Amino acid sequence: MFRLRFATLVEAPLTVAFDVARALGRPWPVPLQEVVSVRPERDVYAVARGRGWVTHSRRFTATGAGTLVDEQVDWETGLPGVLGGVVDQVVLRGRIVRAMQAHLDGYAAAAARRALDVVQVVGAALVDGDRVLVAQRSGGRYDGCWEFPGGKVEPGESELAALVRECAEELRVAVVPQAFLGEVPLDGVVAGGAPGASTMRVWWGRIAHGQPVAHEHAELRWVGAADLDALDWIPADRPLLPAVRALLSSA
Repeated sequence: MFRLRFATLVEAPLTVAFDVARALGRPWPVPLQEVVSVRPERDVYAVARGRGWVTHSRRFTATGAGTLVDEQVDWETGLPGVLGGVVDQVVLRGRIVRAMQAHLDGYAAAAARRALDVVQVVGAALVDGDRVLVAQRSGGRYDGCWEFPGGKVEPGESELAALVRECAEELRVAVVPQAFLGEVPLDGVVAGGAPGASTMRVWWGRIAHGQPVAHEHAELRWVGAADLDALDWIPADRPLLPAVRALLSSA
């Protein structure tokens, strides 16, 4: 069996990176069949012809700079012994590398363009020692539920600039983002966009100036790691609790 791995950083959220990758397909002369597909985390495609076969797997991971796409191509020539190795080294491996490089360049550009059309949401886990600030929603579908402060990214605005702006508007504080915590796909429509296209990307940060005021929420509360699970969270924020708990426990 022969194998190659490729990694590409795409300036797009998880859902966009996954959907564009599926739309573009794979750069092979024969179509591959879907074996596994878990949106927006990973997919696996494969094809077999005689003794030869190809498997192409992809894994999508959220980072502060975008989505890291790790791809692995496994194949078998179907030719016996030394002959199979010679064909791989002389012919197949070079073709696979060239095809993947061209494909990934086009893919990264297409995903970055598509990301401009998707409304993103950012959130802030504001930490003070071993406590994090949580906010209770007032009105709407999740009235009374708890969340991390944040909101939508405006057109032409960076995610971190949106995070700072939203905290200033909602809490009347100046914040300094520290590090990326995680990303969660959002169900439904966000700001008139396509259903299920948007995600929420969360950073942890610190308050540089001011005292938080519940300007748009029913209540604000500082809580420790042991208190997180007792709150009634909005669905989008709950998957991020393990990362926040680990952050607070290390304080």
